[in-house]
Amino acid sequence: MNHPRFHCPLPLVAGARFDLPERAAHHASAVLRLRCNDELTLFDGSGGEYRARVVANDRRRVTVELRDWSAVERESRLSVTLVQAVQAGDKMDLTIQKAVELGVARIVPVLSRRSVARPAGERAWRRLQHWQAVIVSACEQCGRNRLPELAPIESLDSWLARPPSAAALRLMLATDAVRSLAAVPAMSVGQPVELLIGAEGGLAAEELRLATLSGFLPVSLGPRILRTETAGFAALAALQALWGDFKEERTDV
Repeated sequence: MNHPRFHCPLPLVAGARFDLPERAAHHASAVLRLRCNDELTLFDGSGGEYRARVVANDRRRVTVELRDWSAVERESRLSVTLVQAVQAGDKMDLTIQKAVELGVARIVPVLSRRSVARPAGERAWRRLQHWQAVIVSACEQCGRNRLPELAPIESLDSWLARPPSAAALRLMLATDAVRSLAAVPAMSVGQPVELLIGAEGGLAAEELRLATLSGFLPVSLGPRILRTETAGFAALAALQALWGDFKEERTDV
C-alpha cells in the first residue's frame, strides 16, 4: 500500500514488460518522478494486484516489469448501489470519489425533477467518461483492486419503473422520515443495499411516492438537513458502521 498504485487496463502477467498507458505514465514520470528500479503497484480492475518496478523512463514512456501477483482484496462485504441524482458543478465528482472510498459497489446517476445539471447526448457521454476517471483515481488512492460499476445516466422515473430486485434492501433519505438507519429491520447476511439520494433540494413529492411504491424505505440521518454532496457519503459511512466493514478487524496489517 506504500507504493504508488496505477490502474492498468491491459493483460497483466508476471514477468511481462510493457509501457504504462499514457495517463499512468504521465503521473508516474511528471508528477511522482519515479526512476528506474522504483517500485509500484498495478491492478487491472478485476481483482488482485501486481508488484512492479520501473525499468526505463524517458519522461514520455515509462516501461515497467511485473513481478509477483497478490490476491489481496479490499472490497466491502456490504454490496451497496448508490442511486444518486445528478448534482451540479464538481459536487458529483466529490460524491463519486467518496462513495468509492467508502466501498460502494455500483453508482447509478439519475436525473430527478430537481436536478440542476441535466447532461444529455454527447455531454452525458463526456460526463460518464469523466466520472469513470474519478472512479479509477479513487481506487488508486484507497487501495481497491476492483472498479465499481458506473451505470448510464437515465431519469429517476424510468429507473424506478423497472422491477426491483427481490433481494435488495432499498433505502432513501427523506427529511421528514421518522425511522433512523439503526431502526431499519435486520439485514440478512449478504443482502445488497440500494441507497437513493436526491439532488439539490432533495427528492420531489412525486418521486418520494414512486420510490415508496418501488419498495424504498424513507430513513433519516438526524435532525439536520444535509446538502446533497454530504448526504450520500454520510449515509454510506453509517451503513458501513452498522453492517459493513467498519465493524471488522483488519487482517492485512
